[in-house]
Amino acid sequence: MKKAVKRHLDTLVRKHARFEGSRTALEQAFAVMEGSFRSGGKLLVCGNGGSASDAEHIVGELMKGFRLKRPPEAASLRRLKGRLPDTAGLPGEPAPSCLDRLQLGLPAISLVSQTALVTAVLNDLAADAVFAQQVLGYGNPGDVLLGISTSGQTANVARAMEVARTLGLATVALTGAGEGRIRAWSDVVLASPSSVTDEIQEDHVKMYHTLCLMLEEEFFGPESETEG
Repeated sequence: MKKAVKRHLDTLVRKHARFEGSRTALEQAFAVMEGSFRSGGKLLVCGNGGSASDAEHIVGELMKGFRLKRPPEAASLRRLKGRLPDTAGLPGEPAPSCLDRLQLGLPAISLVSQTALVTAVLNDLAADAVFAQQVLGYGNPGDVLLGISTSGQTANVARAMEVARTLGLATVALTGAGEGRIRAWSDVVLASPSSVTDEIQEDHVKMYHTLCLMLEEEFFGPESETEG
């Protein structure tokens, strides 16, 4: 196990002992997402209601700096310098380049953000197709779909997971303690030990923050070492 992964998992369990049983699944989810990002893949995320907000939250942590700065690599900056206009600086100060303020990201797309597309699918196709349609359009073999459902029974998430598996995407479920339908389509299941919706959502935040921290340190932190 990578030292950074072990450290973040140890911290999670030390603060919240109920996640001891989630260590292996979190490590597996990390491995699936790390492998996808390294091979040029992307993460798709979907959920409804509070889980839709979590989908947006996860993408926000991955697409820009979370705890680390993630400055663009010097070679990339050299290629792009001069192509974007500088913005006006403060009086007496040089105008900073937009490029100097950008941060590297891990490619992630929230499927709940496409308002026009989602409403078109709702109107023209079916309510349970809103995420599956996007997976069909965006997804490629080697990508990952993270489906969030506190009950595990959400139809539109289950349909998206089914399409993802059919297309060759890896699938990760973020769910609760109940035996939900999305588990059947999931390569990895991250499950809260609770069956109460708000408690599940609170657990989800802790789990995906830990996952995002591990991914950020792996790609943008000090070089990770491997234990045993």
